[in-house]
Amino acid sequence: MDHRVVIIGAGITGTALARALSERNIDHLVLEKRKAASDDGLAINLPGNAIAALDRLGLADQVSRVGTPIRRREYRASSGRLLFHVDEDAFWGEAMRPRAMLRRDLLSILGSSSSELSVLRGCGVASLEQREEGIVASLEDGRQVEAELVVGADGVYSTTRGAMLPGDHQRASLIGNASWRFMVPNPGVECWTVFASADAVFLLIPLDKDEAYAWAMPRQTVDVRDPADLLVAFARFPAIVREAISGALAHPGKMHHSPLFDIRLSRWSSGRIVLAGDAAHAMAPVWAQGAALGLEDALVLAEELANSTNWTEAIQRYETRRRARANHVQAATDRMSRAAGLPEWLRAAIIPFIGPRGYASTYNPLKIWP
Repeated sequence: MDHRVVIIGAGITGTALARALSERNIDHLVLEKRKAASDDGLAINLPGNAIAALDRLGLADQVSRVGTPIRRREYRASSGRLLFHVDEDAFWGEAMRPRAMLRRDLLSILGSSSSELSVLRGCGVASLEQREEGIVASLEDGRQVEAELVVGADGVYSTTRGAMLPGDHQRASLIGNASWRFMVPNPGVECWTVFASADAVFLLIPLDKDEAYAWAMPRQTVDVRDPADLLVAFARFPAIVREAISGALAHPGKMHHSPLFDIRLSRWSSGRIVLAGDAAHAMAPVWAQGAALGLEDALVLAEELANSTNWTEAIQRYETRRRARANHVQAATDRMSRAAGLPEWLRAAIIPFIGPRGYASTYNPLKIWP
C-alpha cells in the first residue's frame, strides 16, 4: 500500500483535509491536476462557521491577521435603496467574526505546515479501480498509486464523483445559469453589499479601501459570455455597480465566467471512495458556504478516520454528521433563490421582513459545531 489516504484535489477542502490528517498522523498524498497552484487572484468570503473551522485547525490568528473583518451586510434593491442590513459582529461575535481575503492567502495559510512532497502536482487521475485490498488510482501520466481510501475533493466538476457515480449529477442552480467573478478597484463600498433585481444580482465585498471582490449574475435566461455585456445587464443599477464593472473591464482577461451548478447526491461514498466539499454538495454561493462546508467536511472526516479502526463505519458516520447540514444550506439557498426571482415590487416589499429572518434561520444552526 503506497498511502493510507489519497486526496484528489488541492483546493481549499483538499488542503484542509491534508492538514487535518497530518495533525492526526494519518499518512496521505494529495493529487492535483494543475501543475501550479492557481486561484486567479480572486477573493473569498468566510462566514462565521468557516472561521470556527479554521480555528479548529489552529489557524484563527493567521486568518485574523490577513483577512478583512466583515462587520455588516447590506441588502439593496437595484435602485440602491437599502432593504435591510445585518450586524454581523452582533450576530457572530468576535470569535466567529466573518472575514474576506484572497483565496491564495487562505490556501497558503492552510498549507503552511505541509511539505510540498505530500502534494503531487500535474497529476490528473485517469481512473479509479476498487479492489478487495485497496483502491488503485491510475494517473494520466501512466503511474499508479494504491491507497486504503480515496477522497474526492475535486470540486463541482469532480472526476472522482464521476468514477463513483457514473452520469451527470450537475443541475442548473435556481438562482441563475452563470456568474462572473473579478477583483475591482474599490468603488467606495464599505461593507458586504448586494444589489438585486428580478433579473440580476451584483455583490461587492471590500478587501480594503483600494480593492474589492465582485460577483455578478445577469438575468436567469441569459448566459452572458462577453464581460462587456455586463454593462448592459446592469445598466439600471447604481453608479457604484457600473463603476466596478467598468474598472474590471480594463483587464477583461482577469474576469472569470463561472456556470452555476447544484450537486445533490443520494450518497457521498461507495466502497473506498468518499466525496467532500463541492464534489459532494455544490450550490450557488447565496450564503457563501462552499469553502465553509468544505472546511467542516475536512475536519469531520479526519476526526472520524482518526477515531476508528473501521474506516467503512467512519465514512458512514462522516456522512451522517454532514448530510443534514449540507441539506439545510441547500434548502436555504433554494428559498433565497426563489425570493430573488420575484417581481421587483413584490420582493422589495417583503424582503425587509423575510430577509433578516432568512439570514438568522440559515446561519443560527451553523454556529453549532456538527
